[in-house]
Amino acid sequence: MGKQFDFISNEQKVFIEKQHIYFVATAAQEGRVNLSPKGTDALRIIERNKVVWLNLTGSGNETAAHLPKNDRMTIMFCAFEGKPMILRLYGHAKIFHKRDQEYQEYKHLFPENVGARQIIEMQVDLVQSSCGYSVPFMDFREDRTLLNDWAEKQGHDRIEAYWKNKNTKSIDGFETNIFESNTPK
Repeated sequence: MGKQFDFISNEQKVFIEKQHIYFVATAAQEGRVNLSPKGTDALRIIERNKVVWLNLTGSGNETAAHLPKNDRMTIMFCAFEGKPMILRLYGHAKIFHKRDQEYQEYKHLFPENVGARQIIEMQVDLVQSSCGYSVPFMDFREDRTLLNDWAEKQGHDRIEAYWKNKNTKSIDGFETNIFESNTPK
């Protein structure tokens, strides 16, 4: 059944790198808990206790709003094929916007993407595996390209306009700090 580890093992790293989807959970001290599915080639294991992932433009920007208020994060992976397993990474995260030096240092790890919005760095303080016996088998067919196709069609200027319209506040009204002008001083 469930086991806990202090770091991501080589075997767990291989498992993570094979997954086509993962789930990210964050929450501020008050308001709603956010749980988002993430796909595409957007997560990298940097060290045994550090992962980074590329946050793409979407309908909301909850993670960006939550992390300045509460830096706790959980990332979950599920085996939908092969040996059953659920793997969770628990830790504390920082968000880096395009204006930040850290974003510039990490961006080369990911494929170029017009919709790239932020990069999140997570310090992992606990890795937990559990059985995954009730997770159904599902066959992976292919990645959806709709989000990337949409971002390419929008181009940089229209993506920024979309951020201004849809990504500056969370559903609970918290600032996302996507633009420097709304970053708390």
